[in-house]
Amino acid sequence: MPKLSDRVGTFTDSVIRRMTRISNQYGAINLSQGFPDFDPPKEMLDALAKIAYNGPHQYAITFGAKNLREALCAKQSRAIGRTLDPENEIVITCGGTESMMCAMMTICNPGDKVMVFSPFYENYGADAILSGAEPIYIPLVPPEYNFDLSLIEKGFREGARAIIICNPSNPCGKVFTREELTAIGELAVKYDGFVVTDEVYEHIVFDPYKHVYASGLPGMFNNTITCNSLSKTFSITGWRLGYLIGPADVVDAARKVHDFLTVGAAAPLQEAAVTGLNLPESYYADLKALYTKKRDYFISGLDRIGLKHNVPQGTYFVMVDIQEFLDLPQFKGWTDLAFCEWMIKNVGVAAVPGSSFFREPVNNLIRLHFARQESTLDESLRRLGKLNELVKR
Repeated sequence: MPKLSDRVGTFTDSVIRRMTRISNQYGAINLSQGFPDFDPPKEMLDALAKIAYNGPHQYAITFGAKNLREALCAKQSRAIGRTLDPENEIVITCGGTESMMCAMMTICNPGDKVMVFSPFYENYGADAILSGAEPIYIPLVPPEYNFDLSLIEKGFREGARAIIICNPSNPCGKVFTREELTAIGELAVKYDGFVVTDEVYEHIVFDPYKHVYASGLPGMFNNTITCNSLSKTFSITGWRLGYLIGPADVVDAARKVHDFLTVGAAAPLQEAAVTGLNLPESYYADLKALYTKKRDYFISGLDRIGLKHNVPQGTYFVMVDIQEFLDLPQFKGWTDLAFCEWMIKNVGVAAVPGSSFFREPVNNLIRLHFARQESTLDESLRRLGKLNELVKR
């Protein structure tokens, strides 16, 4: 067989999506891949039903339907305190995944370096590698997931083009403070680099924490590329609607990358998404309240069955410590991946092994999510309670 490219041998398939496939195979409750089991807003579904008959059904403008760009720029302008230009400062992509890939391919040359916090959403390292860049990992130190700013300065000083910040952070739920983002931003400006933010969980942030938009900080817009998606905010992960916001010269280049990657996002779904973006501000308050309730309900259940976990400041993910189980004779020498596969088959709940998020040798954590109906969470907790029986034996 002819030889494949070297780059495809430097990373694996997505462990998250692999866990979903195994979960489906064994009929487990999927708390691995982060998508809700409840519907999007009814207004969006009603709009989509009409669009199914009335269109549009052909290509939208490559870089995004005009009304969707305008609606997104209006929303994000309010968020960052700066008027965004829908003609020059945004491109609609096929999910936040493509927006991050566009960002990396726009700013990276082969041999460049990109800083990534660890733990990290698994796509970031692969995105850097596919762009020809080398990822440099900056530790987020538990339990608060703090970081050493001097390591970021060292990375920029040694030529890193950018730092990727997932805020709030998947998988650990850290919400970066204004002070942290300002300090990082000042380094990016000093060394003529970029801050590339993934803000897909911007509206799932729990009191007293607040989401801060890096692009809205003083003097930061020209050094910030914002990658985002409508997937989590409107429970439409399968619609694959994302966007990239940045200064006009960056967006102009990113549009060219996007054009030849995917041509454009689905026109009917873009049209229906405008309806969601026109919902009142109370929608976002209700979303926050919904996920606050789910977080508190789920972690209180984890406490009740005796599983150790962090308390996320944002996102809908919880990191659970499985060390006490790995210390048992029957699991001695097991990896967290092997334990997750065992858990799917024997407990009936799917999780993601924490090692897929860490550059460091972390093998004692798994990630669960709580974007599920209360009845699903109840059944998940009942099944997870079986783990206690292992310890008592």
